[in-house]
Amino acid sequence: MARNYMVLYGKNPVVERLRANPQTIRKIFLAENFNDAEILRLIEHHAVEVERLSASELAKKRPAKDVQGVYAKIDKFEYADFEVLLERDRGDRPALVFLDRVNDPHNLGVIIRTTACFGGFAVVIPEFEACEVTETVLHVASGGENYTPVSRVTNISKAIVRAKESGYWVVGAVIDAEAVDITEADLPFPLGLVLGSEGSGIRPGVRKHLDITARIPMRGAPLSLNVNTACAVFCHEISRRIAKSEGG
Repeated sequence: MARNYMVLYGKNPVVERLRANPQTIRKIFLAENFNDAEILRLIEHHAVEVERLSASELAKKRPAKDVQGVYAKIDKFEYADFEVLLERDRGDRPALVFLDRVNDPHNLGVIIRTTACFGGFAVVIPEFEACEVTETVLHVASGGENYTPVSRVTNISKAIVRAKESGYWVVGAVIDAEAVDITEADLPFPLGLVLGSEGSGIRPGVRKHLDITARIPMRGAPLSLNVNTACAVFCHEISRRIAKSEGG
């Protein structure tokens, strides 16, 4: 029988959940000697149910290095409605990060954390041939899921087309030499960014919907960046352009 809850573990994921979405926490489990003042203060402030466990009991849940003396039973992750994201007022629309077959939960977790740090982004993932938001993803995201909406759609290509119909322009991250340098590209907004899979990049069926193909300028070894690193570079440039357009 499938569980109707998820487990969030580690200090950063739990403290950010307490700060941003305490209503989704059902119960928190602490090591007997756990004494993080901020987490204890937030638990008391939000009146969250707590249970203390011995080190051996806690170790049965997750490796000690990951749990850090605290884990929480939380509601299952709720994906954002894609149409609702598109219906926001033009000035409040997030930059959309479409992930085409990103299968590694660590990559997805880092991407969620990265977009949360920059702010103003939403992540869009497909239902099939891709990683969903798991407990590992939430752990790696370190609380980023509280600040970055994540939408799950049936088909990435159709979602991109729908975004374009609502006014978005779409840029794809590629390594082609003929692609425009992202630091020199003309980026219209609202903007969608497409990142391909760790191994084969953006599929041809998705690529045909791109308005712009862009690359990261690299003068070093002829290697490619990990998808979550590429995401950080592109998000930095997109955020810089948005700040510049707003006079920041």
